[in-house]
Amino acid sequence: MNGLQITPFIASLPKVELHIHIEGTLTPALRWKLAHKNNIPLRYPTYEALLDSYKITYNHRRELNGDNGAPTFLETYYEGCQVLCTEDDFYELAMTYFANASARNVRYAEPFFDVQAHTKRGIPVEAVLNGFLRAQHDGAKELGVKSNWIFCFLRDHLVEEGLEAFRSVLPWARKKDGTGKGLFHAVGLASNEYDRPPGLFEEGFLLAKEAGLRVTMHCDVDQKDVVAHMRDGIFTVCAGAGADRIDHGLNAIDSPELIAGLKAKNIGLTLCPHAYHRRQATEVLFPKIRRLWDEGVQFCINSDDPTYMHDVWIDGNMMKVYEYCGFTKAEMGKLVQNAVEMSWADEVIKGEILADLDRALAGC
Repeated sequence: MNGLQITPFIASLPKVELHIHIEGTLTPALRWKLAHKNNIPLRYPTYEALLDSYKITYNHRRELNGDNGAPTFLETYYEGCQVLCTEDDFYELAMTYFANASARNVRYAEPFFDVQAHTKRGIPVEAVLNGFLRAQHDGAKELGVKSNWIFCFLRDHLVEEGLEAFRSVLPWARKKDGTGKGLFHAVGLASNEYDRPPGLFEEGFLLAKEAGLRVTMHCDVDQKDVVAHMRDGIFTVCAGAGADRIDHGLNAIDSPELIAGLKAKNIGLTLCPHAYHRRQATEVLFPKIRRLWDEGVQFCINSDDPTYMHDVWIDGNMMKVYEYCGFTKAEMGKLVQNAVEMSWADEVIKGEILADLDRALAGC
């Protein structure tokens, strides 16, 4: 982690994680275990070789930079998904994440998930969602990490395929009419956004809103047309209301129009600094994050896909902004408060976390 160590102060802060892809938390140990359980061949002959594959910096984008022969992040990510086959596999994936989160003082999380990457392999929707639903209950009861989940359309897949997937998962939603199993309460966009603007999925967003769900969407850093995608997300989608949140969105700093729109509509950003640090130098990246703060844009700090990003979790991401942005302890507390306010947790949960935050900051 660039030589940084998590300080006791950062460790002590109660945390809320709003940008975490559950499949991006698949640890090498669990991947190795499930591969052998499910007879899924791996390209790695030994566990040590698998561990070494996680040390690579997956920062290449073939669509932008050409083919350098190296695997892209998404290729590696979806290769890892192949070992997830049964309801128990998805349960164990989520419970392993909750254990990691609990160890880092995460009190509440809103994990992203999708089903398209799994159903196309012949995995039933029920296996995916019932595994996650069991983990949602047990993660709160056994580990103290409460969660509400976010279904993602895979934006590099056909829109109609995504709509079909959304309809198939609706019985597991937390809908405004009180029906549904309560696993997820929002929809988002994930996967490769190259030439796939958010507006393509407007029908899905409107269906989600009709059911009483929230809407968020990725606007990845320095992706092609990212400013246009953010403009779409702020001013156009959801019949002009805009998204409730935007994931990543660091490139807002390049556009006064976007800054003004985020503030006017009270749209927060879920930043993942270590993910961007793979591509940007310290002296380039962290001043941008600081400028967003100074401009008054609301954002919070998250970990994205930690196991594929050098095992840097939310505490490591918070440590980076604490060190490299020059935030004070009070400002770090405000980042946690931002995450609480930006979350879609129940008010009771929010109040509990804010009370714990006040105790953690006392005497700082």
